[in-house]
Amino acid sequence: MLKNFVITFKEKRDQLFEPIKKRLENKKGRIRSIETYRDILTGLLDIYISSVSNKMNEVMKVLTVFASIFIPLTFIAGVYGMNFEYMPELKWKFGYPLLWVTFIVFTALSLAYFKKKKWI
Repeated sequence: MLKNFVITFKEKRDQLFEPIKKRLENKKGRIRSIETYRDILTGLLDIYISSVSNKMNEVMKVLTVFASIFIPLTFIAGVYGMNFEYMPELKWKFGYPLLWVTFIVFTALSLAYFKKKKWI
């Protein structure tokens, strides 16, 4: 009698919980699909962030080249713009042209260096 009751109870239990089991299996499949989509979207986001980062690095490289050329020139022009009284090269006949030659040579060497490095 008890054995029949246990068997009947198990059958009833299985009948009652069968729809719930099917729903759970369906939900598990949906959760797996959602996790797959999440992984795909995470990969796409990583690709996008990497692309934006590479573009920003290119911009920073160009800005570095310009700064590397113009900051020293600005410093030299600033020193000569202070109008010190005792700067011997101010009295030289070719002081001003020599300064321009220095500017042009420095700029040309900087550009050649950056082209050699393939930065520009």
